[in-house]
Amino acid sequence: MSEFKILAISGSLRADSHNTALLRAARKHQPGGLDIEIYDGLREIPPYDQDLDNPQDRPAAVAELRRRIDEADGLLIATPEFNYSIPGTLKNAIDWVSTDWTKQEGLPLLRKPVAILGAAPTNFGTVRAQLALRQVFVWTDSDVVVKPEVQVFRSHERFDEDGNLTDETTISLVRDLLGALKAKAEAASAR
Repeated sequence: MSEFKILAISGSLRADSHNTALLRAARKHQPGGLDIEIYDGLREIPPYDQDLDNPQDRPAAVAELRRRIDEADGLLIATPEFNYSIPGTLKNAIDWVSTDWTKQEGLPLLRKPVAILGAAPTNFGTVRAQLALRQVFVWTDSDVVVKPEVQVFRSHERFDEDGNLTDETTISLVRDLLGALKAKAEAASAR
């Protein structure tokens, strides 16, 4: 197989988000064999509504996200932490793509390889969000990379003024995480 298609999602909507910058750094420093596409439609996903959660009634932005996850060989999610947990916009998007009430479409996240990382300006800020996100992916039966854990603490010290990741230790951890994600994608393609 040529390259594995990875859909990267930032849980932050901020224009200058270090989590989004972390995804750009992942694309730049990836170990090879990955085509990382950064998803930018999180803002367009409406609040979850089970009455609309079927193929005929789903909002277009939700249908598009489901399609892109289906087509991806894996997911890379960078999450900040809000109130000791996952940002609401990110959890909402996951809720939309974790269901198949009709039993006809399949579950986009089922056995999907997923890697999680995050950046925060504090010393502890993405840890609990990543833990909560891992719990969500237990329910969806996704194939989550467990090591290495990538928590970019004091992120403002690790990016330059243009949003480029400059910390070599963090770059190495991101490469290792992507290598583990690639291994899971390879294993999934062999099934």
